[in-house]
Amino acid sequence: MTSENTNPDTVPSRVGVLGGGRMGGGIAHAFLLAGAYVTVVERDVESADAARERIEASIDASVARGFDGSAAQLKQALTVTTNFDAFGASRLVIEAVPEILDLKLEALTEIERQLPEDAFIASNTSSIPLEQLAAALTRPGQFIGLHFFNPVPASTLIEIVVHEQTDPALAEAARGWVRALGKTPITVKDSPGFASSRLGVAIALEAIRMVEEGVASAADIDLAMELGYRHPTGPLKTTDIVGLDVRLGIAEQLERDLGPRFAPPQLLRDMVAEGRLGRKSGRGFYDWTQK
Repeated sequence: MTSENTNPDTVPSRVGVLGGGRMGGGIAHAFLLAGAYVTVVERDVESADAARERIEASIDASVARGFDGSAAQLKQALTVTTNFDAFGASRLVIEAVPEILDLKLEALTEIERQLPEDAFIASNTSSIPLEQLAAALTRPGQFIGLHFFNPVPASTLIEIVVHEQTDPALAEAARGWVRALGKTPITVKDSPGFASSRLGVAIALEAIRMVEEGVASAADIDLAMELGYRHPTGPLKTTDIVGLDVRLGIAEQLERDLGPRFAPPQLLRDMVAEGRLGRKSGRGFYDWTQK
């Protein structure tokens, strides 16, 4: 490992992000603010243009909120492209594609092909065991999980996931990267859903079952957790923010790995099929069209 990557409180100077959607764009934004040059690779020109617009808007918002930096300089440190070979100079590349195993395996294989042997790869997966993903790599020791939370700019937690072959020095370096981003790391052993998704999805699925059974309204269930358990946001509103389709995908993965206790309620399946995906579609358990 290079000295750049073992410094406990700096990020790598050049970081790549595969996928510039809500999560990938947020990850890119976080590393830009921490001083890295960031390359985002998207699947097509239209997606790349949308990613650039999204990230630049986040930069402007951060500067408006008082971030001590130049928006113009931060934007100059950003490259958005459709070419995988643009990752060639990156010291770290983070995969942030949808939670589909085959898609992630293909993405990780291509990322590794572009990187020098001493560079690192991370996955932002929220539920797929890293051992399954590491199987696509020839250098699994240089692979780790960095699970960011949505929305990335406002979240204060990053879950570092360590699988059996992860180099311990990489795990220690990752904790420094997280601190340099101004966030708090927790380190968890590789397992389905890790810590945060496993607990968060379990609560959310039970809350959805309660709505399905008519136990209480979505708003009252959320208030029970907000006022009774000091959760900043209730599980159903959080599901709307995360996306019901995302919750469904994670639940299906956990059901495969951990059994029927994570089986998605029919109400969740029905809402996704109807296009009620939460905040991003305007409707979920709440109406977001006026927010």
